[in-house]
Amino acid sequence: MSKITKEELKELQEQQGKLNAIKHDIGLLSTQIHSLNHMYADEISKQEESKKSLEEKYGKINIDLKDGSYEEIKEDK
Repeated sequence: MSKITKEELKELQEQQGKLNAIKHDIGLLSTQIHSLNHMYADEISKQEESKKSLEEKYGKINIDLKDGSYEEIKEDK
């Protein structure tokens, strides 16, 4: 049976190790992205609930998030 040199084998093994590490990292990142997407969606839902609650209390308003001031939204009839 013929074999490649030890140096060639070592190089191929190192390359495969790096590829495996990259695939592992991609998997971790994919999981993190998935989790962050869920967290983002949860925060959007919470924000919508807050907006609804504020609208029930104050009516339709635009709120300045820097200082909490607000202006009524005037609807054209």
